[in-house]
Amino acid sequence: MLESAPLVRVRPGAEGFELRFAVNYLAGFLLTLLLLPLIKNSAPARIVNVSSAGQQPIDFGDVMLTRGYSGDLGAALEGTGVTVTCLHPATYMNTSMVRRAGVRPLSTVEEGARAILNLATSPAVEGQTGLYFNGLYEAKAQAQAYDPDARRQLQALSLELTGLSAEGVAALKR
Repeated sequence: MLESAPLVRVRPGAEGFELRFAVNYLAGFLLTLLLLPLIKNSAPARIVNVSSAGQQPIDFGDVMLTRGYSGDLGAALEGTGVTVTCLHPATYMNTSMVRRAGVRPLSTVEEGARAILNLATSPAVEGQTGLYFNGLYEAKAQAQAYDPDARRQLQALSLELTGLSAEGVAALKR
């Protein structure tokens, strides 16, 4: 399963959620959890989250960005044959979104696609989970991504915002 939804504009969405947070994070969170039974039944399987190297710590007091902007799924799926990885595929790929922003492209779409396909299909990363990649190479994500308290807080908030219960999620993970 490949998750990618690069939305960059900060504005409220119809449901009252900040649109970038809803599209770039909550939608993938919800879709992944709802598809987990199917993904696990398809093991070996991979979940690849396309992210950005432009990460910032989450301000839990302002997740909807009224002032300014991978959970523990890999650990929860350990032993199921499903891996979870995240990557920044390439910097400023030559896309219409980058060009409309007035940014000079630094990478090709092909370079980004190669990095994504590497995580989705390469035998070299088979069985590896919970890792972050910058292009084709393993890298370190923003420090908060490794903070267990921040991860628990994000999962609890995500469950609340999507209307899922911890018990329901536990059942999906079994």
